[in-house]
Amino acid sequence: MATAYFGTDGIRGRVGTDPMTVDFALRLASAAARVLAGDGGTVLIGKDTRLSGYLFEAALEAGFVAAGVNVLLTGPLPTPAVAYMTRHLRCRLGVVISASHNLYEDNGIKFFDGEGAKLSDELEERIEAQLSAVPLTRASRELGRARRIDASRLHYQEFCAAVLPQGSDLGGLKIVIDCANGAAYKVAPRILADAGAEIVPIGCSPNGRNINDGCGSTAPALLQLTVPGVRAHVGIALDGDGDRVVMVDHLGRLVDGDQLLYVIAAAARAAGTLRGPVVGTVMSNFGLELALRRLGVEFIRAPVGDRHVLARLKDSGGQLGGETSGHILCLDRTTTGDGLITALQVLGIMKQTGRSLAELAAGMEKLPQVLVNVEVERRFDPSTVPVISAAVRRIEQQLAGEGRIVLRASGTEPVIRVMVEGRDEAEVRGCADELAQVVRAAAEVATAST
Repeated sequence: MATAYFGTDGIRGRVGTDPMTVDFALRLASAAARVLAGDGGTVLIGKDTRLSGYLFEAALEAGFVAAGVNVLLTGPLPTPAVAYMTRHLRCRLGVVISASHNLYEDNGIKFFDGEGAKLSDELEERIEAQLSAVPLTRASRELGRARRIDASRLHYQEFCAAVLPQGSDLGGLKIVIDCANGAAYKVAPRILADAGAEIVPIGCSPNGRNINDGCGSTAPALLQLTVPGVRAHVGIALDGDGDRVVMVDHLGRLVDGDQLLYVIAAAARAAGTLRGPVVGTVMSNFGLELALRRLGVEFIRAPVGDRHVLARLKDSGGQLGGETSGHILCLDRTTTGDGLITALQVLGIMKQTGRSLAELAAGMEKLPQVLVNVEVERRFDPSTVPVISAAVRRIEQQLAGEGRIVLRASGTEPVIRVMVEGRDEAEVRGCADELAQVVRAAAEVATAST
């Protein structure tokens, strides 16, 4: 059955609106306890820096403790750190309170199993089936206990530091680190500084409301100005929960997830350590596919969403995949997308080769790609609308086999994503704007008829 609440990356929404309410969080914790920790055990709960994180943390804690499950509270910690710590501390379940790259008005809840992997569709369905039940409250002698383990971030810092080649460090590198005023604001600068780098922090002063606000991987303009302004070698921009990363070279040019994937894949190929194909998504730039082809590396496209990339990696025996947004999976390193792990691998390659990020990324030529997000009242499948399908066919004929069109409904936001890719940037932009207008008009018609 289809899940009503779980999307492509957990449950997410506007705070105060179903499902992001205290009542729902309490019922969700109780439902998850029934399905995944019916005989007790321990759950780890981490969060980002949103003001609403406090209330959802308290509600989830109450639901789990009442159901007889012990709770460990980490405070602000990146999503991938919670995944790692869940496995490291042998917890039954890991929970993250975060809406990732969204602004502070939103929040979300996502789960990891005891191995630090995201839950299967089947487990999410089983949890949803329990949401209508009255939350458990066990007898006093059977209640769980809760305690804070803020110092646990040191374990994650050590885990990240081990990514660098043995005996090497980041000495001699000046790095601007932008943590999006989010979950990585403590651990990221410390990891880089402990590795010997000179650090210039921005987006590291959260106040509960400024997460992802004009900073981080979704808004890297300030980073692009700062890196050449302070004469840094490189810049790193994480998103609010630390599972995405984009970087900036010494000239202030953005290096996105496709380019980072190429840099890591090329280095692994040269070292003879790359296993299986590289997996991208339908939104990955065609230039990545061409660059990997020149290296003799197979490239596979998956639907958008890290769980789809992960599924293709497991099916194909691959270890490396990711999305243009900077959500990179390095399965030889960890179980989920981790912005810091990705950045540290790139920094390690820079140190080993003595080459700048600009030089490393130059092996991949990006083709012009325009993405337009069309806001809609409700998400729908654009491929089922005849007027949109007709417009797609018309534009495909115009591109004459020298480009791609991707239309899809976002799994996390009420938008239809319109992507057009081709050889000529002006033509691509015109096609994207034309198609976006058709989608916008169709959405308005659909809204008026409901």
